[in-house]
Amino acid sequence: MSRFDYLWLKWRAIANLVLGRNAAALQIFDALVARWPDDGYALASRAHLLMQAGRHAQALADSERLVLIRGDDARTWFNHGYMLEAAERWEEALAAFVRATELSPALDRAWYGQGLVLIRLQRYDEAARALERNTELQPMSPHGWYQLARVHVDRHEPDKAAKIIRHLKGFEPKVAAQLERETGLWVNEPAS
Repeated sequence: MSRFDYLWLKWRAIANLVLGRNAAALQIFDALVARWPDDGYALASRAHLLMQAGRHAQALADSERLVLIRGDDARTWFNHGYMLEAAERWEEALAAFVRATELSPALDRAWYGQGLVLIRLQRYDEAARALERNTELQPMSPHGWYQLARVHVDRHEPDKAAKIIRHLKGFEPKVAAQLERETGLWVNEPAS
């Protein structure tokens, strides 16, 4: 196949993804990987589609191959961590997210992934540190704040959780209200 053939197949795969035709896109990514086994885009795309289809072993095999090919790329490690997390391989997922943050300390989603896995492992002090870093990098994203407040509740630090709720009231009142309902911490005023 020529470079044109590659680009045509890639475009068709993307079009199928946009149209929600994941099975058709998966077939095209299969063809791309068969012809270009080290193509990072095709491997990553196929791995995500396989994971969505519940074919975890195959997805992880593609993800592990990608790590071998692109071991110095933080996004590759993040995606690998995501795959391992979805497969409930918590310690391995944590190691992948840690590697991603070592390679790119500003990769906010890898800090968030670390936080989620550490919560799952009930390592709340470490989870708080990871989520604090996530919120430093993404201060307007409610997801990290939400999880950090939950960690503070689990650590029996209601004052810190209430402070986050107050902060969220300033830009994400629905998330703040959800935290109030879930935690029983009713905060009347938003942060100034």
